[in-house]
Amino acid sequence: MHNALMDVLRNLSNKANKTIARGSIRDTQPKKGLPVPPHGIMPSPPNANNPKVGAAVEGPLYTKDVDEIGKLCEFKFGSYCLWRQEHVEEMKDSTVKKLKDQLFVARAYYPSIAKLPRQDKLSRELKQNIQELERVLSESTTDADLPPQIAKKLQRMEAAIAKAKSFSVECNNVDKKLRQIYDMAEDEANFHMKQSAFLYHLAVQTMPKSLHCLSMRLTVEYFRSPPNNMELSVAEKYIDPILHHFVIFSNNVLASSVAINSTVMHAKESMNQVFHVLTDEQNYFAMKLWFLRNTFREATVQVLNIERLKLDNHHKATLLHLSLPEEFRVSFRNVDSPPTASIRTEYISIFSHSHYLLPDIFQNLKKVVVLDDDVVVQQDLSELWNVDMRGKVNGAVQFCSLRFGQLKKYLGESSNDKNSCAWMSGLNVIDLVRWRELDLTETYQRLTQQLTMHEGSNEAIALRASLLSFEDLVFSIDGAWALSGLGHDYSIDIQAISKAAVLHYNGNMKPWLELGIPKYRHYWKKFLNQEDQFLSECNVNS
Repeated sequence: MHNALMDVLRNLSNKANKTIARGSIRDTQPKKGLPVPPHGIMPSPPNANNPKVGAAVEGPLYTKDVDEIGKLCEFKFGSYCLWRQEHVEEMKDSTVKKLKDQLFVARAYYPSIAKLPRQDKLSRELKQNIQELERVLSESTTDADLPPQIAKKLQRMEAAIAKAKSFSVECNNVDKKLRQIYDMAEDEANFHMKQSAFLYHLAVQTMPKSLHCLSMRLTVEYFRSPPNNMELSVAEKYIDPILHHFVIFSNNVLASSVAINSTVMHAKESMNQVFHVLTDEQNYFAMKLWFLRNTFREATVQVLNIERLKLDNHHKATLLHLSLPEEFRVSFRNVDSPPTASIRTEYISIFSHSHYLLPDIFQNLKKVVVLDDDVVVQQDLSELWNVDMRGKVNGAVQFCSLRFGQLKKYLGESSNDKNSCAWMSGLNVIDLVRWRELDLTETYQRLTQQLTMHEGSNEAIALRASLLSFEDLVFSIDGAWALSGLGHDYSIDIQAISKAAVLHYNGNMKPWLELGIPKYRHYWKKFLNQEDQFLSECNVNS
């Protein structure tokens, strides 16, 4: 089903590509979303079923140039347009299409030429060419069906049209006919663009059949042959604050496995590494069996069902449901840039509700590194535990394409420097001791309750509450630690990829999807266990 969907998507995308050149797309849908600053970012209503994120914000950019920018594909359909550009196929049956266009133009001019005095010869020539092309097109639907002398017929028609254009004729009829073809092309392009974009987003938000098969097979196998419980022998490692603890929130077996495997493979000492994978009830048993079947050098992996955890604080217990990092598509341009300046589209991810349970879930730990499940580690991360946070709580790579001054409508009158860079999830060093001292979880919950009274979108609340909770508490770690954009940006430099410690596939085109950007997928795929029986049976490696 997933492959069939991809075929339909490609066909519709190609059809939209062929038609779009004949007319621009007008967005007849009312603009939706939240208030934004001029030249800022514009989120729209969230997508519901993204396998990676709780919601992805999609929407156009609202600036002084709404009419101009509103027609740009990327602001309406996001990374679909980037994907479409990379999958353009050569237009088929171009001669048939050209004949149809010439026929339409000739029909537009013929009534006006027929009324001109002393132009009977040109009128007969146009009529004869029109009749010939009508006969040819009635018998031919592809270029292969066309008769051998079609090139000469096309030349004669072009010559007749050129002569017709040289005369001063009544423009109303010609204008009317040409507007018809323009409107028809525009409507057709708009329809196919929207349909193709819908299928694209359906493909990136739906779990592929192979991954669904893997999760189901692992769950069935877990209950068919319950594995031996080996956790007692390593239980002390789970709470040992001296060790290096990593936390991953995920409902994707393969994604979390690759994140862990890539981290372990580049570690100088894997014995000191402990990974805590927090998942939901539905995927818990599949995760459990997978990490019992597969070893990751000398590292320890703990799988936790977040819905079954017992917290002392009853109010915080209401957050015990898995929510993955929230991901937003934002389009922006520098405030001082001219209207014609290029506009960038990026994807940023922030902490979800589940992240604010970290100090309560891991009460014995002092510091953890939080990884998103769409990352690949390429270097040893042990140095992150030696970073002096200087009283900050969250160590993160700065995202300087977006600055707090562009988020004023979200943050209000915050004390953040308007020129300060935003931060992202993906790779975060968390000082849990300092978090508990400041009680950031309580701050986040209070902000969420306050914002709920004023904001309509849960995603807008999550974005603002998360950014305000860590106001002045984010420590900037070196940008070489993480490189983002591999899930939407086709133009990332290969040398930059090779030098980055962590690759972050933020965006819609995740590496486990068929729509993943091909030249980046092998960085992720090489950390899969290609020999696993379940992967072969579910065609995960195909």
